[in-house]
Amino acid sequence: MISASEHPFKAHLTSLPKPGGGEFGKFYSLPSFNDPRIEKLPYSIRILLESAIRNCDNFQVKKEDVEKIIDWENTSPNQVEIPFKPARVLLQDFTGVPAVVDLACMRDAMNKLGSDSNKINPLVPVDLVIDHSVQVDVAKSENAVQANMELEFQRNKERFAFLKWGSTAFRNMLVVPPGSGIVHQVNLEYLGRVVFNTEGLLYPDSVVGTDSHTTMIDGLGVAGWGVGGIEAEAAMLGQPMSMVLPGVVGFKLSGKLHNGVTATDLVLTVTQMLRKHGVVGKFVEFYGEGMGKLSLADRATIANMSPEYGATMGFFPVDHVTLQYLKLTGRSDETVEMIEAYLRANKLFVDYNEPQLERVYSSYLQLDLADVEPCISGPKRPHDRVPLKEMKSDWHACLDNKVGFKGFAIPKEEQEKVAKFSFHGQPAELKHGSVVIAAITSCTNTSNPSVMLGAGLVAKKASELGLQVKPWVKTSLAPGSGVVTKYLLQSGLQKYLNQQGFNIVGYGCTTCIGNSGDLDESVAAAITENDVVAAAVLSGNRNFEGRVHPLTRANYLASPPLVVAYALAGTVDIDFNKEPIGTGKDGKSIYFRDIWPTTEEIAEVVQSSVLPSMFKSTYEAITKGNPMWNDLSVPTATLYSWDPNSTYIHEPPYFKNMTLDPPGVHGVKDAYCLLNFGDSITTDHISPAGSIHKDSPAAKYLIERGVDRKDFNSYGSRRGNDEVMARGTFANIRIVNKLLNGEVGPKTVHVPTGEKLYVSDAAMRYKNAGQDTIILAGAEYGSGSSRDWAAKGPMLLGVKAVIAKSFERIHRSNLVGMGIVPLCFKAGEDADTLGLTGHERYTIDLPSNVSDIRPGQDVTVTTDSGKSFTCIARFDTEVELAYFNHGGILPYVIRNLTKQ
Repeated sequence: MISASEHPFKAHLTSLPKPGGGEFGKFYSLPSFNDPRIEKLPYSIRILLESAIRNCDNFQVKKEDVEKIIDWENTSPNQVEIPFKPARVLLQDFTGVPAVVDLACMRDAMNKLGSDSNKINPLVPVDLVIDHSVQVDVAKSENAVQANMELEFQRNKERFAFLKWGSTAFRNMLVVPPGSGIVHQVNLEYLGRVVFNTEGLLYPDSVVGTDSHTTMIDGLGVAGWGVGGIEAEAAMLGQPMSMVLPGVVGFKLSGKLHNGVTATDLVLTVTQMLRKHGVVGKFVEFYGEGMGKLSLADRATIANMSPEYGATMGFFPVDHVTLQYLKLTGRSDETVEMIEAYLRANKLFVDYNEPQLERVYSSYLQLDLADVEPCISGPKRPHDRVPLKEMKSDWHACLDNKVGFKGFAIPKEEQEKVAKFSFHGQPAELKHGSVVIAAITSCTNTSNPSVMLGAGLVAKKASELGLQVKPWVKTSLAPGSGVVTKYLLQSGLQKYLNQQGFNIVGYGCTTCIGNSGDLDESVAAAITENDVVAAAVLSGNRNFEGRVHPLTRANYLASPPLVVAYALAGTVDIDFNKEPIGTGKDGKSIYFRDIWPTTEEIAEVVQSSVLPSMFKSTYEAITKGNPMWNDLSVPTATLYSWDPNSTYIHEPPYFKNMTLDPPGVHGVKDAYCLLNFGDSITTDHISPAGSIHKDSPAAKYLIERGVDRKDFNSYGSRRGNDEVMARGTFANIRIVNKLLNGEVGPKTVHVPTGEKLYVSDAAMRYKNAGQDTIILAGAEYGSGSSRDWAAKGPMLLGVKAVIAKSFERIHRSNLVGMGIVPLCFKAGEDADTLGLTGHERYTIDLPSNVSDIRPGQDVTVTTDSGKSFTCIARFDTEVELAYFNHGGILPYVIRNLTKQ
């Protein structure tokens, strides 16, 4: 970091006094600029501005970047790029393993170069949460939470031990042991700093995380969003992220929610509105007098679903509600006092008791909270909201409609069919719309006491009236943290949830990611033999077809209390306003209104049951660990002792033969074309994902090392092994490669011999012969989720350049970060118009000195068939050119550290 005395904005470094004397620290003051443009900026943009000012060194972050952000109102419509350095990085174990592998590898490289290997540490705080997934079927055992934990340790002991080593070997890295909760809830309740005080310098907390729902932290006034692994690693090592300065949608809230309307009803309404408005790539910032009526948990619920409405962030600036929540969750009074003082002094705090200056937004939306009504979303997409009162008619329309997002095309004469079967000796029946899965799950809702305790009250009222969930409905409860268990027990409501089958199965992701497990054989047979459109109702955030369970074609997102209500009704084909849910113990019909709690009832139980001590005791376990975690023995050495026989953790060859001097710029000579693609090749096509196919090169590698097929696990679980991941690159069964002349699948033609081989086998053959390879592609190469292995994989396969019509922005920068040259065809040209078949050999002529290359300059490509064409070198910044000169971002960081 640049010293204070040399800082371009040192004149704006200001002291923050404590009320009783002394100072909290110093900070870069936005008000000291006396610029009226800053006064009008949205709060979310002010956080980007403060970061740019604080990190300005006139290389990675320039004064011009600061000016671009100050002039946001004029620059943001023009898609300008800015560098951003987040305050910290949030990792889950799947993405955390390759990050720690890379750090361990960098230490080895420093050691071999004769430099102090202990200089390799994250330069910003890294919070790594082992967010284990929970298998619902284990819930059948007496102690489901313990059983799930034992299963996780049995499967992942090696990964866990490696991460535990990382937590002791590296400074600035906190590892949260398994069983603590879902990463996003742990981030909200415990990890979120809101304001950092680092050696006397105060600045806002901001975070990038390797999961799309990192946005949940935006509800706490912390700017955060999901990124890919390479961006996260770069940020961890103090490198800037390149991002487009976003437009900001101002979303004004007024009024208050009606009695009985939940936060989930609100978030589904907001999701639908924002989807319709179009917010992809934008920030959404919430404001207005309705904010005071929204609890922090309600805000976090809305922020969590940013990926579902398509925004980068759904941001709630810090106000009095935030401060109250910080105290509730056990943050100290001194910390909260410092947070408030800093944010007020730097004009980052909203006080709704004071007149509000109108901020400028790119576009505007508004919602009166009184207009929100009970609703669910489905049957196949999170933004297809259905008001509860219209659910029965909407369901019948879905049965009628042709197959699509809102249709199943069930013939009229088939719609009332009843499938009778025997469930463990008990007569049972299913119809279209019968609920077979009811799950209180996911990071979206399980951190919200009002809806969790609301679910408990529904279960209590139903139990007292004699209603019981049918045994063939698969029920489960997977809270986001142990705090939920504490307040459900304190309130006395957990026993009623248990009576209705909603026993706690563990703390982690379940039904949302398809971990609902198998349905009972009799239920599965009744569905398949009678072609029943069965339903799942879950309090999750994703309900895309095939995601929840292969046998539930209709999947509805609902609030936790509605999940219980639908489980009791046993069907989504019901009008809750008119039809009874069931018959009570006295033979009377029980209606929805009889079991639905009032807002006051919920508020009362929240007030008496959610206590600060619960948060403190739950998160003390992070420092103490749990018995299985504590029993993991790990080496104390700061250099990792690699096990050559491990199929989970393997030393990648990124720094093989690395020298102190950078290799410099290198062109590409006589390269073969490994793959020839058309448009829209996504990171899902490129990156290893899902299960490992039994005939794939990765499977062959594992079998050769004595791994049984049943123990293959997933690519995700083996992300710490580059040998597996390289073999899984371009292994997607739906990939279309023009070299195969219409055949679909993970193969290519080895040009010298004409043989058809798996992509990784062909790549290895080229590599072993000392031959470079390139990839030809169409438009939007690398679109979709940002995935680190979509760049790491091709690099390990020996790909030196990708020539495309256009690139997805983040994937292009990831290629540069791994030392791969991204080239763009000139406008109007592509492989087809230039007559390129992919059977040629390609030479890319780059100047030998990095100082002779400019971002975006023309480069000549020639082929052995005599063709020559001009491309644009997509190194977009001087920083990217520096990375390329060093052979990638990781060697660049190592060499810089050896000089210190």
